[in-house]
Amino acid sequence: MRKIRILIVDDAVVIRRLLTDELSKDAHLEVVGAAANGRIALAKIPQLNPDLVTLDIEMPEMNGLEALAVIRKQYPFLPVIMFSTLTERGASETLEALSLGASDYVTKPANVGSVTLAMKHIHQELVPKIKAFCGKAAGINLSLAAPKPSAAIPLPQPRARVKPPSQVEVVAIGVSTGGPNALAAIFPTFPADLPVPIVIVQHMPPVFTKILAERLEQCSSLRVREAQPGDTLQPGCAWLAPGGYHMIVERHGTSVQLQTHQGPPENSCRPAVDVLFRSVADVYGRETLAVVLTGMGQDGLRGCEPIHEAGGQILAQDEESSVVWGMPGFVANSGLADKVIPQDHIGVEITRRVMQGRLARVGVLEARGEG
Repeated sequence: MRKIRILIVDDAVVIRRLLTDELSKDAHLEVVGAAANGRIALAKIPQLNPDLVTLDIEMPEMNGLEALAVIRKQYPFLPVIMFSTLTERGASETLEALSLGASDYVTKPANVGSVTLAMKHIHQELVPKIKAFCGKAAGINLSLAAPKPSAAIPLPQPRARVKPPSQVEVVAIGVSTGGPNALAAIFPTFPADLPVPIVIVQHMPPVFTKILAERLEQCSSLRVREAQPGDTLQPGCAWLAPGGYHMIVERHGTSVQLQTHQGPPENSCRPAVDVLFRSVADVYGRETLAVVLTGMGQDGLRGCEPIHEAGGQILAQDEESSVVWGMPGFVANSGLADKVIPQDHIGVEITRRVMQGRLARVGVLEARGEG
């Protein structure tokens, strides 16, 4: 086992010192250098040979987005974690960085009240991501990613169903690390007349979820919104759980509405996929199609259990196309997934399963002369 080598890039001296002090406390991590802007960082990378770079966005001479573009050309496999401000501009720039190839992001501690709380934020948010991206190469055993299947130990067969699946009436998606790019790849494949609603939990802080919803709508034929309490689910629309709030579905007469609340975090997350999935299982049962995409940890695993028990369908992203094969990996390894598929097939597979029951029904009606 060796230490993970980190290069910190930030124009603020206090941030560089804060990151260095906190990361150096972990026996698995080593800060090998710091740079005040992207130009200096590019000069230091070949000298220091870091395993990972933390990269600020707003810096003089060469900002983070400009530096990231060069890093991706010269070092395509070097993990880069953006260190972003919790603002609308910071959110927009961070999502742009992810589209340019950043591995992930962490928000800078803001309004936390003390240096101690700021350092706790860094430890909780940044350290696990560094280990998730670099732990395997450094020989660190982590529980953030699921075991990779092998020829000797293949994925288990899907568990037997208690109830057969029904026509899909809702698509519920859970995703975390790597999610914005995965969603941006999947959403353009959906037809404008998709006959069911989509509900999504993406692990993100406040502000970021609103910006992500706007970006997804720009690349999609669907209407995409950050959820508001009381929103009524409608076909051809998608709702993203707001950062800092759990999102659930509730039936009111003939309609289904969204509600949000700030209950305790689950799996250290709020919003949490498990919370949404449990409510979807209660309301839609076997009419649910759940999809678990790339992400660290196990959020979504427990929520998939009642969906499976109700007879709903479950898809999981495969290991090769996931940024971190944690959330989908644990679902796949549990035998809960009906199918484990690569990212570029997921949108088509969702649409196929949504349309499957409807096309069959149309065929029956036409055969009866009722179509």
